Amino acid sequence: MPKGWSVEDVPSLRGTTAVVTGANSGIGWEAALVLAARGARVVMACRSMERAGEAGDAIRAEVAEADLEALPLDLADLDSVRAFALAFRARYARLDLLVNNAGIMAIPRRETAQGFEMQLGTNHLGHFALTGLLLDRVLAAPAPRVVTVSSLVHHRGRIDFDDLMGERRYDKWGAYCQSKLANLLFSQELHRRLSAHPHALSVACHPGYSATNLQSVGHEMQPYFLGAVMRSWGNRLFAQSAASGALPTVYAATAPDAAGGDFFGPAVLGIWGGPPARGTPSRAARDPELADRLWAISEELTGVSFLAEDSAPPDGHS
Repeated sequence: MPKGWSVEDVPSLRGTTAVVTGANSGIGWEAALVLAARGARVVMACRSMERAGEAGDAIRAEVAEADLEALPLDLADLDSVRAFALAFRARYARLDLLVNNAGIMAIPRRETAQGFEMQLGTNHLGHFALTGLLLDRVLAAPAPRVVTVSSLVHHRGRIDFDDLMGERRYDKWGAYCQSKLANLLFSQELHRRLSAHPHALSVACHPGYSATNLQSVGHEMQPYFLGAVMRSWGNRLFAQSAASGALPTVYAATAPDAAGGDFFGPAVLGIWGGPPARGTPSRAARDPELADRLWAISEELTGVSFLAEDSAPPDGHS
């Protein structure tokens, strides 16, 4: 891995198509900006088309020739995920880069449209379904990548199969850590299942401690003055910028030396910043039996089934 790597080292992406979930703000916006600047056609997959439009305008203000399209995607609603997949498939024959970035953090217990706990449903199950529904388009590209954004808190995560949706006991941080561990288990298992397609990579990353609006959502849903103050000062004193936090995502998406199963994060203590560096996922995240069990449950819950040797059918059902 080159020392001092920066976005200036990103190769040309002309002729490629990328999907970035949550591209309207934070890490997703910064990643979309770099990909567009290097010539990729970027599909901004966002829940709010108004915010997506504003985010696209902000990218074009910096990259006049940016090739952008916004399509609605609500990861908390599998009907929306399927609608996005159908819309994408109608427009594109291949997908070179899928960046599973969008997420929510530490919110009071809520449920998705299909009744899943919101953090697991949005952060993991929505992206699981999206990837499965677009897998044939991914495999149609000459050198595709699926990049899954996790977090260092996956080390604290535990997949509670006995109470996966937190119906009996719910802790907002425990649910978030569980969802981030699920992200890594998915990325690692997808890597294993892509063994029959060596041209396709599944790579994971984390942004370290970055100043984005991710931390504010939980406080907005359940106001807590002291927590909001601590978050604000923590971001000011310790957090790196969203642009710096996006570097591991961009590296995972574009670096020639990235390999399937890699996990990238900031070089300085894995959290404080610096150029991207390879990290080691937790022991749980590297457990193939745990990953296989979660995969099977995810297929059952979402109704989306995909295997390395098979492309996903158009409607995403088994």
